[in-house]
Amino acid sequence: MSVTIDITGLPPEQIRFAPSPLAELTAMLHVLAEPNHHPELLGWATATLSSLPSGLADRLLDAEALWRSARADFLLPGRPGATLADELDAVDRISDEAYATAALTSQRATASAFEAPPSPLTDRAARERALDVARAGGPRQAAFAERLLADPPAVRAWVRRLLDDCEEAFFADTWQRARHHLAADARQKSDLLSRHGPEQTLAAVSSAITLDTAHRRRRIVIDKLQDVSTSTTAETGLTFVPSDFGRPHLTIVFSPGWHPVVQYPAARPGLDHPAAPEVVRRRLDALAHPVRLRLCRTLARGPHTTGELAAYWQLTAPEVSRQLAVLKKAGLLVTHRRGRYVRYELDLATSARLGTDLLEALLR
Repeated sequence: MSVTIDITGLPPEQIRFAPSPLAELTAMLHVLAEPNHHPELLGWATATLSSLPSGLADRLLDAEALWRSARADFLLPGRPGATLADELDAVDRISDEAYATAALTSQRATASAFEAPPSPLTDRAARERALDVARAGGPRQAAFAERLLADPPAVRAWVRRLLDDCEEAFFADTWQRARHHLAADARQKSDLLSRHGPEQTLAAVSSAITLDTAHRRRRIVIDKLQDVSTSTTAETGLTFVPSDFGRPHLTIVFSPGWHPVVQYPAARPGLDHPAAPEVVRRRLDALAHPVRLRLCRTLARGPHTTGELAAYWQLTAPEVSRQLAVLKKAGLLVTHRRGRYVRYELDLATSARLGTDLLEALLR
């Protein structure tokens, strides 16, 4: 499954890279709502939550449907502003119908990106669906939805005050530290785009993003648990927003009426791109075979030759060689040559990225 963005005919200058204060603030709010998605940020999340002014944490719980499992489209600006206030002013200018639809329409695995969904403010069926989804999320989410449907201007003003208070409580200081790195990442990607084109640029953004040029079309394909196709125009363009708090997510705006936006993890020295989904599948398939798993348990403890592995596990040398070839193709082994012997060893760092339970089982 994937989100596909058709960029056929889109001028290169309409593909923009720019940091967004509002997108980064709501990425932070997602971390606070779902810290287990971001283990490397658990320390930041714990310290931030413990330092919030009295009452602010409760207010964030009331509004977290806007950013917990999916981000409301208006929280990822298609044309990022210089300050959070600039971007919130732009949000204030959208209609109540667009605001409520973005806030209350849940994202699905399959959806139309060419036909705008009806607004729950004007369509009874859409209203009932929005309320059903909200009630399934719990009493706070249901109460927020009911308030928004009953009095959109009041709730919009309440959300604006909430985000302004977040800026004062923690965002201003954190943004001051992050914005220079994000601006540098955006400049680097823009330069890469102008020099080498979209294919190399997209590969630098994420291994989950590719450029499909089949059938005289140019489509950006993003591996997601969704099956959606959308397109850009010279008027809307396409915006990529770097984030220090979004890793590992790729958050995408693709709904009709909104500028297409992709928020991606900014590059960090020493942090590799996540493996492509096909690579992960190949590694899991390689480890699913009982013989290869037994070999890995031995190789996790140190380098061995094919002959040593065959003798230890009472296998033939050709059988061991075949199984090692599968593991090596999956990128799970490293090799060391000593004279005429080749010794194989499990790549513990790569294995650890598949999960600590796996590594502990191999080393048990």
